[in-house]
Formats: sequence, structure tokens, C-alpha cells
Amino acid sequence: MPITVGTDSVKARRTLSVGDQTVSYYSIQAATDAGLGDFSKLPASLKVVLENLLRYEDDGFSVSTDDIKAFGEWATAGGKNPREIAYRPARVLMQDFTGVPAVVDLAAMRDGIKALGGDAQKINPLNPVDLVIDHSVMIDEFGNPRAFQMNVDREYERNLERYQFLKWGQTAFENFRVVPPGTGICHQVNLEYLAQTVWTDVDQNGETVAYPDTLVGTDSHTTMVNGAAVLGWGVGGIEAEAAMLGQPISMLIPEVVGFKLTGEMVEGTTGTDLVLKVVEMLREHGVVSKFVEFYGEGLDNLPLAQRATIANMAPEYGATCGFFPIDAETLRYMEQTGRDKDRIALVEAYAKENGFWRDADYAPVYTSTLELDMGTIVPAISGPKRPQDYIALTEAGTEFGKFVQGIREGKDASGKEEVRWEGEGGAPEPHDIPGDEGHHKKGWYKTDDGAYQLHDGSIVIASITSCTNTSNPYVMIGAGLVARKARELGLNRKPWVKTSLAPGSQVVSEYLEAAGLQEDLDAIGFNLVGYGCTTCIGNSGPLDAPISKAINDYDLIATSVLSGNRNFEGRISPDVRANYLASPPLVVAYALVGDMNVNIATDVIGTDKDGNDVYLKDIWPSNAEIAELVEKTVTRESFQSKYADVFKGDEKWQGVEVSGGETYDWPASSTYIQNPPYFQGMSPEKGSITNIEGARVLAILGDMVTTDHISPAGSFKDTTPAGKYLLDHQVPVREFNSYGSRRGNHEVMMRGTFANIRIKNEMLDGVEGGYTKGPDGAQTTIYEASMAYQDQGTPLVIFGGEQYGAGSSRDWAAKGTALLGVKAVIAENFERIHRSNLVGMGVIPFEFTGGDTRKTLELKGDETVSIEGLDDVKPLAEVPCHITYGDGSTKTITLKCRIDTAPEKEYVENGGVLHYVLRNLAKQA
Repeated sequence: MPITVGTDSVKARRTLSVGDQTVSYYSIQAATDAGLGDFSKLPASLKVVLENLLRYEDDGFSVSTDDIKAFGEWATAGGKNPREIAYRPARVLMQDFTGVPAVVDLAAMRDGIKALGGDAQKINPLNPVDLVIDHSVMIDEFGNPRAFQMNVDREYERNLERYQFLKWGQTAFENFRVVPPGTGICHQVNLEYLAQTVWTDVDQNGETVAYPDTLVGTDSHTTMVNGAAVLGWGVGGIEAEAAMLGQPISMLIPEVVGFKLTGEMVEGTTGTDLVLKVVEMLREHGVVSKFVEFYGEGLDNLPLAQRATIANMAPEYGATCGFFPIDAETLRYMEQTGRDKDRIALVEAYAKENGFWRDADYAPVYTSTLELDMGTIVPAISGPKRPQDYIALTEAGTEFGKFVQGIREGKDASGKEEVRWEGEGGAPEPHDIPGDEGHHKKGWYKTDDGAYQLHDGSIVIASITSCTNTSNPYVMIGAGLVARKARELGLNRKPWVKTSLAPGSQVVSEYLEAAGLQEDLDAIGFNLVGYGCTTCIGNSGPLDAPISKAINDYDLIATSVLSGNRNFEGRISPDVRANYLASPPLVVAYALVGDMNVNIATDVIGTDKDGNDVYLKDIWPSNAEIAELVEKTVTRESFQSKYADVFKGDEKWQGVEVSGGETYDWPASSTYIQNPPYFQGMSPEKGSITNIEGARVLAILGDMVTTDHISPAGSFKDTTPAGKYLLDHQVPVREFNSYGSRRGNHEVMMRGTFANIRIKNEMLDGVEGGYTKGPDGAQTTIYEASMAYQDQGTPLVIFGGEQYGAGSSRDWAAKGTALLGVKAVIAENFERIHRSNLVGMGVIPFEFTGGDTRKTLELKGDETVSIEGLDDVKPLAEVPCHITYGDGSTKTITLKCRIDTAPEKEYVENGGVLHYVLRNLAKQA
């Protein structure tokens, strides 16, 4: 489908000849020549947004000359001009956890538009959409050559209904492609294959137009592709669906923080160590809702794969994106990964012609700046609960000991004593815990191959996983070399450690095999378990039963180490309390040690086959060793080979049968795919925003409540509301799968909202999990309380602390909130994506003002809340909120309404952004 550009944008249109090709483009210099402003000092990331507006100026969607001029004013005002603009990304990226509910919504919208008298074909993506199935594989089998095939077989058994539905979507919708299971992780596939840095398309006049490659994705780590100078960030499925259907994204011109990199990495450090320090620095600096752009001479020493690691973790440092401008390294990476030669030439010519090229003189204006000498980076990990909790490797064991001491001296100080051995022949000798001062719990467990001691700090999961690091051949080759050196010395993983290797693309396996390193990884338990997110999104699979039993029976603080980007509470495994992010080589090393109490940088990590002590330095490869193997095995041909038939899939995918035509034939008995209630009985006309009167409190939550807390992705028990629902529908526990895999069924997901096992509702004392007080004041599940309040017609509110909604872009954190009858979320502040998602579902976010917080207000949960001034509310207006306490006393406070823009107000008036789009499309018919 051709792109449609504005009627007046032709003023900035120029042509560019590169080799045999001639393309049109929208010139930033032409806008300057036309007197619209001096844009020469804009950061490259902001020039991408400016070009987008130039291309659509006066297209009927409110892109005006004043919008263009605002960018020149941004530069002269020191990097600030929060004007509202309408932005249109070139394409949309999805993964299956978020993609299935998005396609469910599109299918429901087809039903909805027909009910309103419209044409079902109006519900079609106008922009290209790629959905990569990467979130569904679980690590059921590990540590043996059968693991990959057995996990794939199990994946298809669990998810056949979902895959049939996605295949229907591929046939029913235009501009919609599906990358089958077992191919890779969406962000790595995007970086290595889909992204083009400069995109081309045909406009409504039949002319080829070149413009920056841009996208939004239904996963927060869409930002990874910014490492290749492709501007992209995560949005909820709701916002992505609107973008697919031609709705521009309403946003404010962002501030841009410049992060100057100097120097180069020193011996023994990795790109992971660098990004963990960057995350810590930027979280401290404060970059929520801002762009971060990396610049400085240090970029000349930073391979693109390492840039992508930094860009990937933008959600962890809180930014909208972490952008790297186009330079010579961008072109080298495109060449290495098999991009078309003509495309590479176009990228270079376009970037230099239109002001996007980074050279030695690149010095734009930034809103603020900070600087890091990469020569100061040291090996590090982050944990045990947040990515920004940076720990130098030399302090890792000590810091873990402090963490345990804090827990044992706190609410968990009482509890069971050290576990005593009950097996035959007496207990084996205890394993000393370094730094143990009586705070650690210890216990024994027995398996077929012997008896072992577990204790606080035992590492039970070591996983090389996630696009964050498996996209970087330097750390993957490094991990393989650590495995090789360990194997040569006779070291092996500890028997209680569940080890796994889940690369983000098949290319990784190609170069590990070519280097002969996969055999070494296999030898110490890091066999291939699948191509997907696995442990990083909670699909770590069950631990061996004796290990799980020992952890839970004796309240042990088990740990995991993974090469991922997220380590929030309750995310990785229900059996694991402490989670650490580390580079792939360190993941291998920690599997050999099996104990987080060990200061791995300095302590003995094992004994070789001759009885000699082994230290980390004895198995750590040199930078030269790694670089030599990368140069030899990571080739253009391997990328071209593995991506040649990327949409074809294996025999299993080809054998998935589909049925249905223009609209979906919803299977009544399905527990995976159900027609959601959003559009059923919808009127042709929008409503209005009304005041909230007599609302009750569903939950009072603390700081850093993540979307994992609100809508967990992992496994759940049969005693939960979601588990009971599945049992009632004859689904055995073995077939429960995960919350993430069942996002196409609102009945499961609303029961799983606020159901994370580690979430703490401050209305209850010392209780973890999805509980609250019902209308009668008795403790019950949040789902059951919600249903009781909704039966009474009582609206609900949620109170929260700082950084409410941090983490993943998952739209179900907002959808579930809305379906539970919550009309408002009141917090100290919100993370960008979740705030947008709440608005997109018609739930109004409010922020405290004047120093008020849930704590200063001494909220207990028995209050009644009313919010006025909403019937004619303006964006970002302050409104009164009346609180009636349980004892009858009252207090009035002022809240800031976080409906940020006029279009967002329309979304709420319509009941959500999809309702807004649906009504407009129906009216066009």
C-alpha cells in the first residue's frame, strides 16, 4: 500500500541519485532555506522526528508549519519545547505474547465495525507489521542434546490454538507477516534482518521516497534497533494497533539527553559491564519520557552489537529510546549482516545529504549531558531486584550477604531452622558459606546422583538468554571460550544449577558451531534449549522437584543469574528470590560456582583435575582471542543463509492448519482465544468524561510497581483465580502454560491482574500476592473483590508510589486494570508506556501534587474517593479529589490529570483509543 504524504510537504521535497537509483526525500536543509528555522544543531534522533513531520505537513492530520518551526525553537531554547505533535512510524513490530491480543483486538474490531454498519476491510494494517513468535518456548528440558527438539515439540503442543489464530491473521490481514517459532527473538531479528536504517516506499504519485526507518513495537525492548540508527520504541498493543490503522501517535517534542562516550573498553570487560553502568548513571540522572542520544569519540571504538545492547536497555534506564546516529560502523554492520549493497549505499548518501551522519564534527545541542570514559568500566552484575542495582563484580558476594542479612533480620528473620539431613548414612559435610554470620539458612536435598546442600545464595538457574546479549557475538564467543577453558581444566556446572542457552537468532548457533564452541558449552550443560526469550520473560521452566521442594519447604533465598535485561521480583521463577543480570561469560562462570556468596572475581571458583585451585582469571579469555574468533566466524554469508527463508518456518509451522475468512470464527471452547468485550454493544457516538463519585480502593501499592507486578507473564498455580478458571474449563495443571501465552483470553488475564506472587498491597499486613479487602472488609483476591464491587456498581481506584508501571510495555497491565472496573490510578508518577496504555483503555492516570503521597495521606484502603472537574477537563489540568476516611473524616487534595494531550482526551471520551478509531472508520463507511 503506497504511503500518503501531505499536500504542502512538497515544499521540502528533493531528489537524490545513488548509483543507478534516484529517490525523492524530504530535505531538512530545504526547510531551513524556506525560513522555517535553523535545524543544523538538532540531535540526529530529533531530526528523524522532524523529517517525519516534513513528510506529512498539511496532510489533514494536524501537522502544521508551526509544528516544523517548533524544532528550530527547541534548539535555540536549550533543548526544550514540549509542543504536542503527531508522529507516524513507518512500521510496527510485535511478538506473540503482545501480538496475539493485538490480533484478537483487530478481529474483534472487524466484528465491531460490521455491527456499526461499516466495512470489515477497513480494519487492515496500513503500515507493514511483522510479528515474531519468540515468547512461547519454555525450558522444560535442558542440559542434554534432546533439549531443543523436546522444548519445540512441547511448545507446539501447548500453543497450537494460538499459532492457528496467528496464521489466520496472516491470511486475513494485509501488510501482516509472521516469523514462525524457532527463528529468533523479535528485536534480534529486527536488528539483523528487518531493519533497513533508511526505508523506501512508493507514494500516492508513484514515486519512490527515501526516509528514516522508524517503528513502534509491542515490546519495550523495541529500542534495541536504535543501535542501528533506527528510531523505535515500545508501546502497548493498544497504541500499536491504532498506529497500524493509520492513527498518528500523539507525543510531545521530547527532551534529548546527550550521553558522551570516550575512551575504549579495557581487557577483561564486556559490553554488558558497560550497559549496566550506563543504566545506573541514567536512572540517577533521570530520563523518563526523554530521548537519550549517544555521541563522542568513544563511539569509534564501540561495535554496533554493543551499541544495540545499550539501546536495548532503554526501558531499564527509563528513556523513550537510546539512539546512536548513522556512521561508518552502521554501514559496516549492514554489510556484515547481509544487507543489500544498494541499500547500504543509499543509507550513506542519504545520511550525509540530509544531516543524519555522525562524523568528528558532530556536536548538536542537547537538553542536558553526561559523560563516561569506557576505560573506567569494570566487570559487574546488577541485582537482586532491579536492573539499575549495579554491583562491581569484586563486591558481588559481599553485597549478596548484606541482602540476605537484611531479609533475615527483617520480616523473614524468624522461620525454620537449618534443615537437617534425614537420609541414610548420615549427613555429608556442610558447605561453608563465605561471610556467613548466622543469617543464612541451609538445607539438604537428595537426587538420584547424590545428596547436596542448598542454602541462601545457591544459584539454581544460570541462563544465557535474551536479545540484550545474545545479539552480541563478542560476549557469546566469550561465553564459549570460558566454557572451553573450564572444560579443559575439568570444571563443570554444579548439579543444582539449571543451565540453558537460548540465542536470539539462528545465526548465533551458526557461528558457535563454526568456532567449535557449542561442543564446549554442551559439555558443561549449556545446550541449546530454543530460540526465544525463555528465562528473561519468566519461561525458565520448572526446577527439578527436589530442588524446588527444598527451597520452598525451608524458605531458602535461591538465586538466578541470566544475561537478560529484567530481574524484577517474581519474574524469573516462582522459586527464586534474588536475580542477577550478567554477561554471558559470567553466566557460565557462575554456573561453575553455583553460589552467589562467592566473590567470584577474587575467590577460588573450583578445583581442576589435578587438584589445583582455579580462579576466574584462569578461564577468562583475552579480548584478542574473542576478536579473532568473531572476525573468523561471524560472516555475511551466515546471516544471508539463516534469513533466506525467514517467514517459511519448519515442517511443524507449515503443517499448522487454519480456517476462517474475513472475520474470525471464535471457538467457544477455547481457553486461549476469546472475543473480548471491548466493542460489544458499542454505540456509534462517543460519550463524555464524567466525575468519579464514591469510588472504593482496590489496592494501595508502593514504589516501582512494574507491569510485571500488575500483569505477570509467567506460570501460575491452580489455587489462583486464573488457575481455578482453567480447572473449571477442564484444563489440567500441566497444560496451564503461562499468563503470557493466554493473553488472547480476557477471562484468564483479568483474573491474573495484580496477581504477581511478590506484589504487596499495603491494605494488608505482611501479605504477598494478589489480595485485597472486599466490600465486607474481609481478605479476598483482587479479582473476587473487583467482581463484588462491580456487582454493586461501585467504581474503583488504585493508589501507587513512584515509577508506577515501570518495565514492560504489556498492554494487559492496562487492559486488566480497566476490566477490573478501575476508573483511576493515582500515583506519585508514571512510567511513559504504562501511562499511555491506561489512557488508551479509558483509565485516567492522576499524579499527586503539593507533596501528598499515599503515605502522607495515611491511607488504609477503607476510604471513599471522589474526583471532580472531569466533565470539562483540559490536558494536564489539576482537579480536586475528596477523600472520606473510614472514621468519617474528610480531606480534599489536588491531583494532576495525566491526560496529556487533546487526542488523549478524545480517546478517554470514546472509552479508549481503539473505540475512537473504530467509530471514525465506521463513519467513513
